[in-house]
Amino acid sequence: MRRIILIVAVLIVGLAIGGYVFFNGERKAPVRYRTATVERGAVVSVVTATGSINPVVSVQVGTQVSGMIKSLHADFNSVVKAGDIVATIDPEPFRARRDQAASNLEMARANVARARTEQAQRQRELDRAKSLVAQQFVSQNDVDVAITNAQGAEAQVNVSMAQVKQAEAALNAAELDLKYTTIRSPVNGIVVARNIEVGQTVAASFATPNLFLIALDLTKMQVDTNVSESDIGGIAEGKEAIFTVDAYPGVPFSGTIRQVRLAPINVQNVVTYNVVVGVDNKDLRLKPGMTANVSIVVAQRDNVLKVPNAALRFVPPKSDLGESRQAEGKPAKTEGGGRAIPAGGGGPPPRPVWKQGENGELIPVPVQTGISDGSSTEIISDSLAEGDQVIVGIEQLRGAKKVGDLPPGFGSSGQRRSRDRGT
Repeated sequence: MRRIILIVAVLIVGLAIGGYVFFNGERKAPVRYRTATVERGAVVSVVTATGSINPVVSVQVGTQVSGMIKSLHADFNSVVKAGDIVATIDPEPFRARRDQAASNLEMARANVARARTEQAQRQRELDRAKSLVAQQFVSQNDVDVAITNAQGAEAQVNVSMAQVKQAEAALNAAELDLKYTTIRSPVNGIVVARNIEVGQTVAASFATPNLFLIALDLTKMQVDTNVSESDIGGIAEGKEAIFTVDAYPGVPFSGTIRQVRLAPINVQNVVTYNVVVGVDNKDLRLKPGMTANVSIVVAQRDNVLKVPNAALRFVPPKSDLGESRQAEGKPAKTEGGGRAIPAGGGGPPPRPVWKQGENGELIPVPVQTGISDGSSTEIISDSLAEGDQVIVGIEQLRGAKKVGDLPPGFGSSGQRRSRDRGT
């Protein structure tokens, strides 16, 4: 009886070991590929960027004189016309300077009158000396002294007249400063920013302070956006641009590229260019400073062959090509007549996509690509046809184990994950 029990136990253990080896041994799981169909359709290449909405023309209103703000005549959103008073600086110090300059001018004119009186006296003395020297009543030295005095009096008249002009210029400058205490709008528009308050002192010594920001016309706006150097080649003036703003989710706004500025912007070795998009804002829904997500159509192809971008990115693992010619050290068979497409024809170099043959082997097909919309790419070569199935990835079955060179049961999960990522 014990012998029978022992024999049965040995058989059970043997069957268990055999089952384990059978189910977990070195059996290669079948590889299934995910495929996609080559289709015809439209491919639209779009460049996306982020920018801000600004008025087409905005004028910063400053002041040319320093002083205390006495009154304000415009506020945020105030509609102003050219010449309207928007603020006033305390004019009393400038009136005092104007009055002082006027007094200096009067004094300079009085000095001119006195210098001319002196000149007339010296001229009379010169005439008298000339008449007496002929009668030998005075010496020639007296005549020379009279001539010198007359010339000095004439020079003094010229100095006094120059002082009058200097005083007049000082008076004009004082009157101009007094005029600048009244700050007026230079254009017709709307006030979008006010940076001062009544009683605040502004200084115009080194730079003109910015008191107001006036937008010329808010019905005409522009989107200032930066486009990277890799995408700027397909952007030109006149192209259509679509953008959205967070204030109106799902509502597209259209515009036209008005300018591609040539000045590069280099930030941390990233070069971008400023692209200006003109926008019609008759309903005034767009506000200055809004963030715009811009999409610019740079190219569009209709009714062309296209494949998913995943097919161009797919690279089969070497283990899956073990039975193919590549594993034998020979070049893999290609489709499309076996002819390569030259890269010197102005387009990009050929890129391979993979198909599965009748007996399951992988076949690379070289194709030449056109534009891409981010998910699909145009195929401009004739190596593929509509309806062909191209491989886009490997479908890993749940529970399937990929066993390498290790004995059965010794493959780690980390190695399996690394192999899966490699595929």
